[in-house]
Amino acid sequence: MPERCPDPHTPRAPYMRVLDALTADIRAGKFAQGERIPSEAELCERHKVARETARRAVRVLRERGLVVTEWGKGTFVAGPAERGEDEHQDE
Repeated sequence: MPERCPDPHTPRAPYMRVLDALTADIRAGKFAQGERIPSEAELCERHKVARETARRAVRVLRERGLVVTEWGKGTFVAGPAERGEDEHQDE
């Protein structure tokens, strides 16, 4: 069954709004490969959400392979190797 077109009047879960914003920023190149994304605290302040909401959005990004988290250092935009992409696809 095809996905329904999103209704602009249908509320989205707060974590999805954070997730969508971060995904768009990464895909647009606002955060380059290897660059740290905002911390949970920064995401909470920027998007006016609870810490668990920011944490959930980052967890989904990690599950999708867009970011990697290094304990005590932060969360960084994943490179092709972390995403499972082959850097030498044209060869």
